[in-house]
Formats: sequence, structure tokens, C-alpha cells
Amino acid sequence: MKTPWENLHVALGIGLVLALIVFLIAGHYAYLGDSVFWSMLFRWIHIFFGVLWIGLLYYFNFVQIPSMPKIPDDQKPAISKVIAPAALFFFRWAAALTVLFGLIVMVYNESWRSIPISIGMLLGLIMAYNVWFIIWPNQQKALGLVEADADTKKKAARMAMLTSRFNTMLSIPMLYGMASAHLA
Repeated sequence: MKTPWENLHVALGIGLVLALIVFLIAGHYAYLGDSVFWSMLFRWIHIFFGVLWIGLLYYFNFVQIPSMPKIPDDQKPAISKVIAPAALFFFRWAAALTVLFGLIVMVYNESWRSIPISIGMLLGLIMAYNVWFIIWPNQQKALGLVEADADTKKKAARMAMLTSRFNTMLSIPMLYGMASAHLA
């Protein structure tokens, strides 16, 4: 017998229904049409995609990169041809949507007046730039998604890894800026 948890889309749909139930139980429907509602909705979407983005960043840096040397060569194509391209798809689009909804939240709430949020936003923009313009183009070469010779693949893999580690480093003060904004 299949459970709803065997299908990601069904599980996500149930999660949205449960969020709607929490919304109704909390009485937040009273804010519909109010700027407070839209502010909360955009922030919630921003946080959802941010968790997906940073979760994948940490997966790459805490799990995949350190584990690759331990995987036998004949099993590495499972990672490089199947898992990594799928993870990178969600990684880069989560970065883009986190930035988009973060900018909406900032403009909508005039949040740029908060120094911690502004610093967090700047770090997030740097990280998103790195994802799209350094990590992704280099990963395409390293994974053989675009034509590259062996030396180019090796250099591209190193550049993608170093930039990913740089983003991991930036994520720590970025998350601090986001979490501490209410203190400003």
C-alpha cells in the first residue's frame, strides 16, 4: 500500500493544506487584503526557498563533497550524472527565488532600513551571484554537462567547490543578519 509520503508532490500539497489549517486556526484570515497579510506571505515564501537553498548548500558541503573520495569510481556516475544535476537544479532556482522574494519583502516592508537585514541581503546577493555565475557554469563542465577536456573539468570542479565553500562561509553571517534584524 502506498502512502502519501512516497510522492513528493503529494507530500508538499499536504504540507500546504496543513499550513492553510494553521492559518485558519490562528485566525490570520482576518488580515486578508491587509498589507500585514502580504508581508507575512512573501516572507514565508522567502524563508521556504531560503531553507531549500541553504539546505542544499550545506548538503553539498557537509555531505557530498567530503563523501566523494570515499565512493568507488564505478559508483561515482550515480552522483555526477543523476543526483548532482538534480540537486543543482533546485539549488540554483531556490537561490533565485529566495532573492526574488527577499527583495519583495524588503521593498514591501522598507526593511532595508535595518542594518542587519541589509548586510544579510548583500551577502545573499553575493551568494546568489556565485551560484549562477561561478558554481553552476563550473559544475556544468565538471559534471560533463557541457564539453570540456579533463584538465578543464578538474579546474572547474575545484573552482565550483571553492566558491561553494565561500558561500557556506558567507551563509553564517548572512543568517545571523536575518535572524538578528529584530534587534536593530
